[in-house]
Amino acid sequence: MKMIYRLHLSFALLLLCILAITAVLIYPLLLDNLVDNQRKEMRDQASLLMNLSPVMPLLDTESQKPVQESNVQPVAKTIPAAGITNAVLIAPGEKVVYSTLSGEATTELVDLSMKGIPSSGGIWQGKDDRYIVETLTTSPSIELDGQAVTAVMATPLSKIKAMQLALFKRLMIILSVGGIVAFLLSMLITRRLVKPLGDLKKELNKVEKRRFSEVRLIETGGEIGDVAKAVYDLAGELDKYQHTQKQFFQNASHELKTPLMSIQGYAEGIKDGIFTGDHAVKGLDTIVKECERLKKIVTEMILLAKLESEEGIFHMDRVPVQELIAETLERIDPLLVKNGLRVEMNGFDNGQEWSIYADREKVLQALINILGNAARYAKETITIQTSADAEGIDIGIADDGEGIPEPLLPQLFQRFAKGKNGETGLGLAISRAIVERCRGRISAHNDPGGGAAFVLRFPTLS
Repeated sequence: MKMIYRLHLSFALLLLCILAITAVLIYPLLLDNLVDNQRKEMRDQASLLMNLSPVMPLLDTESQKPVQESNVQPVAKTIPAAGITNAVLIAPGEKVVYSTLSGEATTELVDLSMKGIPSSGGIWQGKDDRYIVETLTTSPSIELDGQAVTAVMATPLSKIKAMQLALFKRLMIILSVGGIVAFLLSMLITRRLVKPLGDLKKELNKVEKRRFSEVRLIETGGEIGDVAKAVYDLAGELDKYQHTQKQFFQNASHELKTPLMSIQGYAEGIKDGIFTGDHAVKGLDTIVKECERLKKIVTEMILLAKLESEEGIFHMDRVPVQELIAETLERIDPLLVKNGLRVEMNGFDNGQEWSIYADREKVLQALINILGNAARYAKETITIQTSADAEGIDIGIADDGEGIPEPLLPQLFQRFAKGKNGETGLGLAISRAIVERCRGRISAHNDPGGGAAFVLRFPTLS
C-alpha cells in the first residue's frame, strides 16, 4: 500500500477512535450535567411554590386529574403545569396545597415523602417511570397555620434522558462534520507532503540508473526540500565524476597508446630488417625512452590511486614550513639552474616559525610537482609567498610565464590535464590528492600581472 493511502487510513482510524472515546466519555457526563441543572431548577421552583403556599386552599386528592386543574389558582400559574417538572406542596397533616400530578400519583408521592423516599442517587422509582426528586421545607416566615410546609418536586428521568439523547445527537453531528473537515484537510496536507516524496523517488530512480544529468531539483520546503537539494547536488557531483572517469579512460588510453604504437613500430621494423645499423640503434633508444615514459605514467597512476583511496600511507607529523620550502628548492635547484631562473622569497622576514601537520615526504613531492611545473613555463622568476592567519597557512607559488589557458583552468587538477609542453598530466592531480589528504586545499589562477599562481592552504597547527 502506498504511503499516502496508509496515512489517510491511519488518520481516518484516529478520528474514529477520537469520536468513539468522546462519545463514551461525554454521554454520561451530559446526563449528570442535565440532572444537576434540573435539580437546581427544581429547588428554585420549590422555593417559589412555597412562597405562594399561604394563599392556596387545600385541594381534593381523590381526582384522577392533576390536582391544580380542579381548583386553579391564578398565582399558581407561575409553576407551568405543562413543564417536565411535577410539584406537590404538602401542608401539615399530609394535606395537599398544590400538585401537578393526578390524585393517585399525588397521594403516592405524599406517602413516600412522609415515610422517606427510597431512592438511588436521588432517583425515585415510580409505577410508570423513574423520577428525579427534590424536597424542601418552608422557613418559619412562610409557615401555614404555624406549621412548616414541604414541597416535593419530581421530574421524570425519561424526559431528561430524551434531552440527553437530543443533545448528544447534535454534538455527534457537529463532531462528525468537524471530523470530516479535518480529514479532508489532512488529505490535502498529506498530498502536499507525500507528492514531493514521490517526485524525489523518481529522481532517485534516475540516480540508480546512472542518468545523473536528467535529475531535476524538486521545489519544496522544509526537510524534504533539504533532502531534494542534497540529491540534486549528489547527482551533479556523480555526473561530474562519471564524466571525469570517461575522460580519464579516454586520456589514459591515448597516453598509453602513443608510446605503445611507437614501441610496436620500431620493434616490428627492427624485427623485419627495415631498420638496420644506426637506424636500428635509434629505434632501440626510442623503445627504451618510451618504456621509461610508460613506466612513469603507470607508476604515477598507481600512486594517484593509492593517494585517493588507501588508508595508512600518510604519516602525519609537525612540519616546519620554512624547512619544507628550503628542501624543495634544494631538490629542484638543478632544473632552476638549467633554465636560468631565480626564486624570490616573501613572507619570511618576521622571524616567526610556521608549521603544518602533514606527511613531510608527500607534501614535499606536491611542492616539487608545482615548482617543476612553474619552472617549465617561467621566463625569469618564480615567486614563493607565505602568509598565515588564525585559520590557516598559505604557500603561494607564482611564475612570470604566459599563464594557464582559460579553458584548462576548470580541469587543471584532473588526471591527464596537460598544457603545452606538459609531461604525463598527472603531477597536479597527485599534488591535489596529497594536499587534500593533509586536510588542506589547493587552487590555481592567472595572476593579473601575468603568469600562473598556485596557492596551497593548510590548517593552522594547534
